[in-house]
Amino acid sequence: MSIDPWPAGYARVELQEIDSTNAEAARRVQDLTGPTWILAHRQTAGRGRRGRAWADPAGNFSATLVQRPGGPPEQVALRSFVASLALFDAFVAATGRANSFSLKWPNDVLLNGGKVAGILLESVGNSVSVSHLAIGIGVNLANTPTGPQVEARAVPPVSLLSETGSVVTPSEFLDLLAPAYARHEQRFSTYGFAPIREAWMQRAAKVGEVITARTATEEFTGTFEAVDETGNLILKTAQSRRAIAAADVFF
Repeated sequence: MSIDPWPAGYARVELQEIDSTNAEAARRVQDLTGPTWILAHRQTAGRGRRGRAWADPAGNFSATLVQRPGGPPEQVALRSFVASLALFDAFVAATGRANSFSLKWPNDVLLNGGKVAGILLESVGNSVSVSHLAIGIGVNLANTPTGPQVEARAVPPVSLLSETGSVVTPSEFLDLLAPAYARHEQRFSTYGFAPIREAWMQRAAKVGEVITARTATEEFTGTFEAVDETGNLILKTAQSRRAIAAADVFF
């Protein structure tokens, strides 16, 4: 496992136990002088997308990167793709198995077809500018949630340990993830979303296959064609070609 140096300008906070790393980020944001990683070795009230509980068995990874990115919300939100690419790189660095991992729109990482990681973005600001952004990341390093913790129809969870035999501690994984994120963030800040989108599509799961996207009010089934220049899922259904900004995706 090759580990790059910790990225310049990024602070690091490690806590033994906390309710939620995203909640801790919100509490600390006013005192931060730069982007900061907050790692908790145990969360008591972790959460996922749409307020769902996030199961956090012992030995897994729970961390949040909090930063002040500036810019309009729609641009800031594209950092979910930046984080996805960073996770992909961290997994490959930990295992050497690039072909085992893929990226599931909008914010999951798959290992051998099962969900190994998820991303939750939370921001504070208005329609013009975001004052701060929290990128929460959960990784099944050693264990997987079971039973009622898993949403119906969801991709089944897997762990890095069970699928690859790789033993990686949360601190070691952060050592891999933080430099990877900094590289992709620099690329995004310098060149915009286009190269991030291209790299993400090269690693995307189920391109050209039939998937189902469920929004808060509707459900669409069709062929996953691409992600467009604004991060929308492009789905070709029997009726039309749709651009979907937010949805849960099922295979």
